[in-house]
Amino acid sequence: MDNQFENKEKMDMPGANNMGNKMNQGNTDKSKSDVPGDLTYDDKVIQKIIGTAVEKIDGLLTVDGGFFSNIAEKLVNTDNVTTGIDTEVGKKQVAVDMDVVVEYGRDIPEIADHIKQVIQEEVKKMTHLEVVEVNIHVADVKTKQQYQEDSETVQDKVTDAAQTTGHFASKQAEKAKDAVDRGTNTLQNKMEENQEPHVE
Repeated sequence: MDNQFENKEKMDMPGANNMGNKMNQGNTDKSKSDVPGDLTYDDKVIQKIIGTAVEKIDGLLTVDGGFFSNIAEKLVNTDNVTTGIDTEVGKKQVAVDMDVVVEYGRDIPEIADHIKQVIQEEVKKMTHLEVVEVNIHVADVKTKQQYQEDSETVQDKVTDAAQTTGHFASKQAEKAKDAVDRGTNTLQNKMEENQEPHVE
């Protein structure tokens, strides 16, 4: 610490200004800090980067989370992009295991290569970690139509049923209101007929 104060004192001295500027020019690279410490990533962070990165890969229908995860997804709509992705994160490297469902009729090795490329690029870009291994297990092959039908959740079905029931109830309420209005008008007309003076 004493050296820092000595340098500061020298820079404050007349004629030392040029020396101070030269010293500062050498430290203009702010990409790395001189402060010691570690930067680590939780597995979920890497899984989320991977899950988000592979969402738009053509021919990849979904990353499969296994039986229990699929049951949970059948019950409730979720946007959990980490499902079906396992990672092992070290200080400088990442290994990835994932189960996928691929669209029927597509070139599976080509899709797998694309998945690996996207994962490697995104993880490197965001974390500077090296992806050393990506193991892809194709858990199923489906047509887009099969996948969409299978993706409908119980929550979706309940919502659809509630909307249908709501529309039905609304129509029935309208019919009841119309019937009451007609009955009221008929009753009102009869009462008016009875109130008119009658000449006998």
